[in-house]
Amino acid sequence: MSNRMQEDVLPQQAAEKDDGAVHRVSIPQKGTLARGLEVAVKETFFPDDPLRPFKNQPGSRRFLLGLRYLFPVFDWGRHYSFSTFKHDLVAGLTIGSLSIPQDIGYSKLAGLPAIFGLYTSFVPPLVYSIFGVSRDIAIGPVAVVSILLGTLAHNYFPMPASATAKCDTTSTAFVNADCSAYREAYLSLIFTATFFTGVFQAALGLLRLGFIIDFLSHAAIVGFMGGAAITIGLQQLKGLLGLPTASFTRNTDIVSVMRSVFEHVNQWNWPTIAIGLFFLAFLLLAKFIGKKWPKYFWVPAVAPLLSVILSTAFVTVTGVDKHGVSIVGKLDGHINPSSVGRLIFQGEMLKHAVLLGFEASLIALTEAIAIGRTFASMKNYHIDGNKEMMAFGIMNMVGSCSSCYVATGSFSRSAVNYSAGCRTPVSNMVMSVMVLIVLAVATSLFHNTPNCILASIIINAVINLVDIKAAVLIWRVDKLDFIACLGAFMGVMFASVEIGLLIAVGLSIAKILLHVTRPHTALLGNIPGTSIYRNVQQYPDAIRTSGILIVRVDAAIYFSNSNYIRERILRWIDEEEDRIRKENGVSVQFAVIEMSPVTNIDTTGILSFEDLLKTLKKREIQLALANPGTGVIQKLNDSGFVDVLGQQWIFLTVGEAVQFCSRLLELMPDKLA
Repeated sequence: MSNRMQEDVLPQQAAEKDDGAVHRVSIPQKGTLARGLEVAVKETFFPDDPLRPFKNQPGSRRFLLGLRYLFPVFDWGRHYSFSTFKHDLVAGLTIGSLSIPQDIGYSKLAGLPAIFGLYTSFVPPLVYSIFGVSRDIAIGPVAVVSILLGTLAHNYFPMPASATAKCDTTSTAFVNADCSAYREAYLSLIFTATFFTGVFQAALGLLRLGFIIDFLSHAAIVGFMGGAAITIGLQQLKGLLGLPTASFTRNTDIVSVMRSVFEHVNQWNWPTIAIGLFFLAFLLLAKFIGKKWPKYFWVPAVAPLLSVILSTAFVTVTGVDKHGVSIVGKLDGHINPSSVGRLIFQGEMLKHAVLLGFEASLIALTEAIAIGRTFASMKNYHIDGNKEMMAFGIMNMVGSCSSCYVATGSFSRSAVNYSAGCRTPVSNMVMSVMVLIVLAVATSLFHNTPNCILASIIINAVINLVDIKAAVLIWRVDKLDFIACLGAFMGVMFASVEIGLLIAVGLSIAKILLHVTRPHTALLGNIPGTSIYRNVQQYPDAIRTSGILIVRVDAAIYFSNSNYIRERILRWIDEEEDRIRKENGVSVQFAVIEMSPVTNIDTTGILSFEDLLKTLKKREIQLALANPGTGVIQKLNDSGFVDVLGQQWIFLTVGEAVQFCSRLLELMPDKLA
């Protein structure tokens, strides 16, 4: 029988023999694809359907709903009570006692005088309380963002030689006019970068582009955070050992830091080391108590402030600052001054600020959204990620105009806030008022606070960022994820925070591209006694149908992977032919492609299928498709591929395709010989 007769007569005979058992795939009507595109756009940018509460509502009701949407304080504030306030008051006082010493230390990580850390815990939490959604997140400066800002700002805006090596941006002491000018320019860079951080964050939320931060994989974040934590900890050796700023490297990689530490052993200050290690041990003990007995959660929360009080009293009484123990010094006691005049939107400074703001916005959002979602799931409420981004953006834009640098959600403070029983963002307001009181009347009390205490507090705070259990779990579950985790970790440790961030983003995107360009395909077999077809590697007892090769493609087919899929199917056929020759079986006559996982196909993918069809025809192998989705079958039909293949070769299920092809094999005795 000729090939033409086989193409026309045998399929008809097989169909008649099936007695209607084969169900044909329906081709959608015109316009379905457009509606599908509309749904896809809606799911991409509006997955939470933000306009749903406004439907079928009168005008006045819509206004109130809109007000609550833009200002969540009007929503939860309607039901606020004194009982709720008592919980928020306790939580706010608790996180306030933790935040004050942390703020002073974190500002130094950012290369800023200590007072700016307190500024950043006053205004941003108040703004977030009005616009934010999360009930548990605690706002303020955080270690990772602080060191990112400090490192990149010094890299983008290096100190001129005329400012001298003794010019310390964390100090307000006068060295020379060039140093003072550099400090002012550095502050302008930080404030402008903070403004653009807010702009990027608000824009991501306003344009519904929050999914972009999902490109940073969990594994890469674990590696980046771990590397940053160790880097931050090593940077604190300067304060813990009492080394002068001029003697310590500005680089953050482990080699430079350790070289700087051991090249200046003769400058180690032993009273400083003794004080620092004693209070570090005290803080670690307090943390252990809080973990061992959860009801004592307040112990690690108040331990940092207690350490500051005790160490400051010790320095005041003993006068060890006269023996080389470095102290915080004078803090100007006043409320946040305006920094609008320090924002610069021109020249090289603008370019550096935009780059710095973009990088800081990604890290700050990633940490904050992860924290917010974690505690929201624990209390069983929902967080709108895009609204949160807008809240963070507004918060940082306002903060940049009031002498604040980038603020975001702090994991350590949020954990304490949650444990202390917070109910609403009012706990942030209480913390802010507590910081305000310190700014107004109590900054002079920190004059004799030793810097080694701040180093100990920071080391204690960042230890939890090194998540060894998460890294081990990543290794066990996904080796590619572990490579991303390790790459980000090593990049931060041995290069810089910036390089580590780039590696984290790069490896996350590379993993996506790897899965897109090299999608999984599987050879299917029949589970005995059923009409189910599954991967033969997962189910070794699955039976391969003689003369019929069944392949499943587990991804959308695009220009990036279409050639690989075509070549992989041909290799499956070659491998099957080799196996058949060894076992003296029936050669492959039909290739059935299971299409149910294929969510989409583009023109390059369709052309690749046409090439596959031509190649298989030359090898006298018939191609068949099983269960293509709505969008896929419509595109195949609109392109004319369905007519070229023949609609009789498109089946509803793999079982029906195998049944149809088996009937044909029975009518082709010459092929079975």
